[in-house]
Amino acid sequence: MATRYLTLADVAEMLSISVGQVRTMVRTGELPAFQVGGRHFWRVDEADFETYVAEQKARARERIETDPELTVDDE
Repeated sequence: MATRYLTLADVAEMLSISVGQVRTMVRTGELPAFQVGGRHFWRVDEADFETYVAEQKARARERIETDPELTVDDE
């Protein structure tokens, strides 16, 4: 299967967050991304995105298991 590269807008839509939040995740190194061509063209490897989501799910499960007082809010 061919490697797929996601735009920051794609990632934002998939996570139901703003593009600005995705930019912050990229800027801080939380989400691996790379720049293509001009200044505003960033892409996220789909495999890196899937790894990021899996890691976040694991962190959430760990927090839920270790903190019985944890409240989960849906925004």
